Amino acid sequence: MDSPPPAHTPAVSVVLPVYNGERYLRDALDSIFAQTFTNFELIAVDDCSTDSSPAILADYAARDSRMRVVRLPENAKLPAALNSGFREARGQWFTWTSDDNLLLPETLAELHAAAQANPEADIIYADFKLLRGDKEPGGAVAVGEPEDLIFSNTIGCCFLYRREVDARVGGYDESLFGIEDYDFWLRVHSAGFAFHHIRKPLYIYRRHEQSLTDRRARHIRELSVKVLAPRVEEMPEDARRARAWLELATRDPYAIRLRYLWRALCDDPTVVVRRWRKIAEWLKSVVRVRVT
Repeated sequence: MDSPPPAHTPAVSVVLPVYNGERYLRDALDSIFAQTFTNFELIAVDDCSTDSSPAILADYAARDSRMRVVRLPENAKLPAALNSGFREARGQWFTWTSDDNLLLPETLAELHAAAQANPEADIIYADFKLLRGDKEPGGAVAVGEPEDLIFSNTIGCCFLYRREVDARVGGYDESLFGIEDYDFWLRVHSAGFAFHHIRKPLYIYRRHEQSLTDRRARHIRELSVKVLAPRVEEMPEDARRARAWLELATRDPYAIRLRYLWRALCDDPTVVVRRWRKIAEWLKSVVRVRVT
């Protein structure tokens, strides 16, 4: 049985992993402390930063008792930093954010309200907005349904989940830096936990040249294929598995995996035929990568 959190604890534990995030860190922290929902704790995990991030974190922690800082002795990477933060968490509900992203003022309030209104749900998640660089808006992104996780990370970056979820699945896989969140949701869904989708953007995800998604794009694609392929293999031989094989085949322009395209054809050739445009776009990307 999972041990309950101590008495008189915050409702929500927010973990903020930080590694050399000085450029946007103050904005991220300001967005957390601007929340209309105040019954939270913030655990900032400094992953051995070498810039001014430690000083920024110390300044904010000195001004608000809801925040504390965990300093890792060596750079452990994102999934290990997350696990370190959640080991310190006392709340009933968990979430985390990045040092370059932003919470809207009502983010925690709406996530927590949805959790209270849907007691059967273990994970609450919402849509988000894109921000390119410092201020260029990129529009709203509607996330998908957990049943479609085999095709892509349909949960996204704005969520709240029970502490029991983390305990049951064992936290984040520290060997999967770059897709630790995607792998986490795959395991959570397989464990039978219930999801509730708020169809409204409650978070701002920033894309910029130094963001993890952009810097490690090739590695992330390779890892996702490694994680997904065994799961696809276990699916029934039908149109849905054919689509999953096709998604794997066209996921990565840096690698040509024709065996997955062949598997899709064997499972259901009509799925491949209907998605010929997707295959054509992937082939263009493959050529473009090799030319440049």
